[in-house]
Amino acid sequence: MPAFVRGACRPTRGWRHAVTPDDMCWQGKIIDILVCQISPSGIVMRQASATEVLVVPPEVVGRLRRLTTAGAIYERLHANIVSLRMPPGMSLQEKRIADDFGVSRTPVREALLRLSEGGLVDIYPQSGTVVSRVPVSAIPEAVVVRKALEGTTVEAAALTATAADIARLDAAIARQRAHAATGNSSSFHDEDESFHETIAQIAGYPGIWAILKTVKVQIDRARRLTLPVLGRMDTVVHEHMIIRDALAAHDATAARNAMIHHLSAVIPDVDELRARYPDYFC
Repeated sequence: MPAFVRGACRPTRGWRHAVTPDDMCWQGKIIDILVCQISPSGIVMRQASATEVLVVPPEVVGRLRRLTTAGAIYERLHANIVSLRMPPGMSLQEKRIADDFGVSRTPVREALLRLSEGGLVDIYPQSGTVVSRVPVSAIPEAVVVRKALEGTTVEAAALTATAADIARLDAAIARQRAHAATGNSSSFHDEDESFHETIAQIAGYPGIWAILKTVKVQIDRARRLTLPVLGRMDTVVHEHMIIRDALAAHDATAARNAMIHHLSAVIPDVDELRARYPDYFC
């Protein structure tokens, strides 16, 4: 979350540096730096040294502050919805969220609209906003996309993986084992994400993972319900080990087959979950 400190505006080599309100600080610390340039096409922003306090022209401080706040609210709500801390059907009250963040309702509405566009909340005019139920119909398509893209990345990773790369995967799997042993499904899921993201990085396709994070958001919500099931986390670790071994052996075909099998497990889980949690799915 970008933070600013109040101060005067001064031009420097075509760039206008200014400091903005210190009440934007996160826990009292400057944690991000913004530099803006006024040009005919609009405001251009770039990141500066973490040791400098370079900020924005006064005329856009209010706008940036609102956008930054809306982004922070979006990220918090998105994480809570995907992790099921905010379950499907939960009512989201603009005023309460605004009070929690200490802001007006405007950035809250912007965050909720963005979440609505992503299929995570339903906004009913004159009625209210609720966390969307997981659309079962969207999951098979998301799985197809994930198989296609991750099948490609794992094949490429098998051809390029080094000993150091395999060590990174081993570390992620070891952490997963530890979380499975303590039943910490939330941290286990985080390490699951790390494992798959690392494969994309090894393949040289980090952008694919960025795309997948959006595509698989409904899968992630469903999977959060499967992980606490007895033995499920151990099964995931076993499947990851098979993928890891294929990568270490530089066997692209085996790696792809193992990944496809691993990702296919999501679909049968959904039918069972829908019966167990009928109010969570639509």
